[in-house]
Amino acid sequence: MTGYVVDGKLDHMWQDFLASRFGKEFVAGGCGGIAGVLSGYPLDTLRVRQQHSKSGSAFSILRNVISAEGPTALYRGIAAPLASVTFQNAMVFQINSILCRAFNSSASTKDPAPYKAVALGGFATGAVQSLILSPIELVKIRLQLQNVQAYANAKSHQLQSHRGPIDVAKAIMKAEGLRGIYRGLGITVLRDAPSFCFYFSTYEYMREKLHPGCRKSGEESMRTTMLAGGLAGVASWLFVYPLDVVKTRWQAQSVSPKYNGIADCFQKSIREGGYHVLFRGLVTAVVRAFLVNGAIFPAYEIALRFLHSNETIPAVSAI
Repeated sequence: MTGYVVDGKLDHMWQDFLASRFGKEFVAGGCGGIAGVLSGYPLDTLRVRQQHSKSGSAFSILRNVISAEGPTALYRGIAAPLASVTFQNAMVFQINSILCRAFNSSASTKDPAPYKAVALGGFATGAVQSLILSPIELVKIRLQLQNVQAYANAKSHQLQSHRGPIDVAKAIMKAEGLRGIYRGLGITVLRDAPSFCFYFSTYEYMREKLHPGCRKSGEESMRTTMLAGGLAGVASWLFVYPLDVVKTRWQAQSVSPKYNGIADCFQKSIREGGYHVLFRGLVTAVVRAFLVNGAIFPAYEIALRFLHSNETIPAVSAI
């Protein structure tokens, strides 16, 4: 009997949560995150391997990965972002919505937030979400690179025995402690704060340019949402990509570090591969960003409208 009472209370709490504005934004953000991971993970694996390698195009790396490790290697480590992405992306979209409203000095809640508020909200959102994203990306990168010879020089026999994200996280905690789990947090914040500023600003700006008046009416087409989302993803990577390359190399280190710090990693990377090394994998990242965010924003908007289905909210029009 007690079980039924508890289940009933949880059910009621869930319904109340979904009925709130925060609940709808949270769930819709999670739906967008899942769509993004499923659509772009193989390209993310290629990007990480390109950044960590000294040479090789995306096609040559793809061919080598498939021939040596099989196509499933492109999805190695997906459990970590997929298991956490619902919460992470949900948090990102909800925090951004809250901060945009907080930075909006307009008295009217019916008008869309000005671009300045969107930019500030995105910047703060990127900094906050780094606290969760940094450990997730660390585990993901270790899994994606565990069979790469350049990464497996030290402790090769341990890294290759890891079966999944939990196994890797436990190994990092045992060998490097909590500090090891948060390796790269500083540079993740430096990357994500401006990245999310460009991300949300570009999306809002482009959807308005592609469909004037849609920010207030919410009547943009699916094509507009996909294109604006894709361009937002591209913009968010173009301006911070060198930081992402350094972050990948820094987080790929194990207990026998090659670099003594972020600045040392930056200097040695340039010394070994020239300045162009900071843009290795950029094309792969940009293509992936367009595809992934062209899926995230439509999924978010569709889920949000579905959750608002009992209210007067215009549906996404057909292409």
